[in-house]
Amino acid sequence: MENALNNAIQTERGAILLIDKPLKWTSFDVVKKLRCALKVKKIGHAGTLDPLATGLLLICSGKQTKIISSLQELPKTYKGQIVLGKTTPSMDLETPFISETNCTHITKEMVYAAAASFVGTTMQTPPAYSACRLNGKRAYAMARQGQAVNLNARSVTIYSLELTAMRLPVISFELTCSKGTYVRSLAHDLGQKLGVGGYLHSLCRTQIGPYNLKHAFAIEEVC
Repeated sequence: MENALNNAIQTERGAILLIDKPLKWTSFDVVKKLRCALKVKKIGHAGTLDPLATGLLLICSGKQTKIISSLQELPKTYKGQIVLGKTTPSMDLETPFISETNCTHITKEMVYAAAASFVGTTMQTPPAYSACRLNGKRAYAMARQGQAVNLNARSVTIYSLELTAMRLPVISFELTCSKGTYVRSLAHDLGQKLGVGGYLHSLCRTQIGPYNLKHAFAIEEVC
């Protein structure tokens, strides 16, 4: 199977390769690794995953790179955990905690009601620590240098948000959303709505349109 896969990628026609991105790898790390290991020149990914997120990354090679923009438009599904009562500048565990709030008064009913309010089309502000561009620079690069980052809110759609388990302050969830949705921002906004803050503790992308993580290859299987 591996040889057939490698041959498909190396042809001019190219391929769409499903990769299970490892923790702490950037999406570009995956592209760079595959470009070198498989000796392909034309290769790219369809939808960035943060370094602290794992899961499905679509890699396109050869002529398949022409459909990257259409793949990026597909809805995406994630599983993860949100922790209430603490906040970080990056809205995940990339940066240290900057606040801690007692949230023992928060009930499951309050969380369900707050989460339901995010389902549908809404305006969302991307995190300062994101790949968005501001004045020609990546927002995360500016944020890491201590520069002020003020990004505009944009319209996103949360198709479904299921709370699969709750052992407060930890909330497990499954989410299906549109292109451009930042799950870190959702975690932050949920915490703000409940008045105690919150951050994204873990995240795994399980599906992009019809493409599922269960059909993805580990990096070691391809390279």
